[in-house]
Amino acid sequence: MAIVRSFETKELDRQSKHSEVEATISLLDVDGEKFVQIDTYGSKDRAMPGKVSQSLRLSKSAFEQLMQIAEDHF
Repeated sequence: MAIVRSFETKELDRQSKHSEVEATISLLDVDGEKFVQIDTYGSKDRAMPGKVSQSLRLSKSAFEQLMQIAEDHF
């Protein structure tokens, strides 16, 4: 798992299509610090369906930054 405290925007050299996956969001309070955690579960064809594939835990500042980036983009 990774804790993200800030983002840096980057242009991709190549933009490819990705497959769709299931995802969940959890709201956490760890040692007095709040986080938003996003878990993805990979493709339906994987060996262990339903097992978490990737997790990102965003701090308050990272979440606010992500919201601003998304608002500017969309």
